[in-house]
Amino acid sequence: GLPRDAAKSISNYFNNPMIDSAALKPSIRLTPMTMLYTGKSPDGYHLMRSAQYLQKEMPVRIAHRIDDFRELPFIVGCNPTIMKVHAMYVNAFQILTEFPKIRDVEDKKRYNVLLANLLDDFKDVISLLAVGFRECRRHIKEENLIKNFLNQTLTSRLGIRMLGEHHLALHEDMPNYVGIIHTHMPVAKLIMKWADYAAKLCCHNYGVAPSVKLIGHTNVTFPYITQPLDYILPELIKNAFRATVENNLNNLNNLPEVVVTVVSNETEFIVKISDYGGGIPSHLTDKVFQYNFSTSGSGDNNSQFGSVMSQMTDTTLSPMHGFGFGLPASKAYAMYLGGTLELQSLYGVGCDVYLRLKHFDNTSDSLRI
Repeated sequence: GLPRDAAKSISNYFNNPMIDSAALKPSIRLTPMTMLYTGKSPDGYHLMRSAQYLQKEMPVRIAHRIDDFRELPFIVGCNPTIMKVHAMYVNAFQILTEFPKIRDVEDKKRYNVLLANLLDDFKDVISLLAVGFRECRRHIKEENLIKNFLNQTLTSRLGIRMLGEHHLALHEDMPNYVGIIHTHMPVAKLIMKWADYAAKLCCHNYGVAPSVKLIGHTNVTFPYITQPLDYILPELIKNAFRATVENNLNNLNNLPEVVVTVVSNETEFIVKISDYGGGIPSHLTDKVFQYNFSTSGSGDNNSQFGSVMSQMTDTTLSPMHGFGFGLPASKAYAMYLGGTLELQSLYGVGCDVYLRLKHFDNTSDSLRI
């Protein structure tokens, strides 16, 4: 076994009492409107305030996540890959809490470098967790517990990432942006960007790709944060493309198009993605939103289910590739943003996927990050 002092130092590392006290503090979540209004000041003081807020907030959020790792079933928490992610969070907590109190511009500069490095270190967390859970999937008895853990970890990671990137982006003066908030986000343009990306992947894998027809409020713009949509949209469009091709293999020269409808009203905006990819049998529609720990391509034997669950190709740049995380993570992100992601299957014809997200506003039930 381990030498006693090594075992003790590992135990001290994971059981830092500062983590316990930070985990008891509530997280202070901001509304996008607050982020928008406090994102500018003539003397640059907003940048200092933003850094000081993060210095208090980041360790609390990370401690909450460490608490969740500690609550995992023992045999799952001991998996080396999951343990590695747990240790990354502990390490980040230590680095952040050891940083001296931010008092001046020089402190803030050093903090920004630290923050940018941490965000970079954490970019592979989703893939690592997927690998870890896949490695110990036969020990997972409580599917629901793991689902809640993953929903919480992934959405919290999204929140931490958005706050960190927002703070760093406030230092750059980009037109139409306040930090990461796009003041006039063109939804249709964003959809077409990801449709082009999915088409490249699809052509690489199958030699063809369906075309996309965009209808509805195609010229609408409004304030929003593109980051979560940059996760969700490619996942939904990739699935629609893949199902379309796989269901029309003997008709590749005449593929039905994927129709994307954009609707924006006073309270919400909706993106509906409709494909003619054969749909999913009704007894499997719930399963597409379950975290699936299979390797890529070895999903359920049922081809429709497998094609929805497994991702598109080994060359995909998506961090959720091949892990059966695409749809469940997208649904978790949509709910975190105060919206919904729903799938309606017309088995034998195709699927309609509805992404509904609220507009930013000042009401009490507004989205908080």
